[in-house]
Amino acid sequence: MDTQQGVRLNKYMADSGYCSRREADRLIEEGRVRVDGRAGELGLRVLPGMTVTVDGRPLTGESEKVYLLLNKPKGIVCTADPREPMNVVDYLGYPKRVFPVGRLDKDSEGLLLLSSDGEIVNRMLRAAGGHEKEYEVTIDRPVTAPFVESMMSGVPILDTVTLPCKVRRTGERSFNIVLVQGLNRQIRRMCEALGANVTHLRRVRIMNLRLGRLQPGQWRELTREELETLMGQLGER
Repeated sequence: MDTQQGVRLNKYMADSGYCSRREADRLIEEGRVRVDGRAGELGLRVLPGMTVTVDGRPLTGESEKVYLLLNKPKGIVCTADPREPMNVVDYLGYPKRVFPVGRLDKDSEGLLLLSSDGEIVNRMLRAAGGHEKEYEVTIDRPVTAPFVESMMSGVPILDTVTLPCKVRRTGERSFNIVLVQGLNRQIRRMCEALGANVTHLRRVRIMNLRLGRLQPGQWRELTREELETLMGQLGER
């Protein structure tokens, strides 16, 4: 921490592993964050010796960061919000506070990154152009050559046209797709726009991180090599 100017309150909260910067901003705006007993404000800088609390509980500053890979089962929701009974954080039950990095819709399964590193969300957003995500998809009709070509070249959804992507047919009704976008329920919407419904969707890769042999509900920590490669791709060596 810069002993002269400190760090912004939302970054301090992210570095503590409590939440992402975006979530920190929300908590600050809701008046749930206090600094030395006074209400926290967006842009406020935290200096050494100051005490930051959220809902009355003190944060401890920068902590050792945790990075986990989970094979999210269908039906689990990618949120840390305790008001959601099927939230992924309670489902995981990890002893340290972690939150999902990115989203995978409730009806889908597969690879999900969770972390206590509140900065990793910002790093991934900055690297969005090279942030590949790979999926295995099954639909309710045959995967034809025109269908594959349309998926690859771009599909009109959500008042835009999806970016070109890689698509490979893997079976009569199944295909593999690699995206660099993260539009809401993108693959399902793309298929629906082409007259098909998704019956099964599983994410098998996020950048250099692969699902491997993880079964639904199983999780593991990133290896040192995986973390170093990920941070290198995110511009953080």
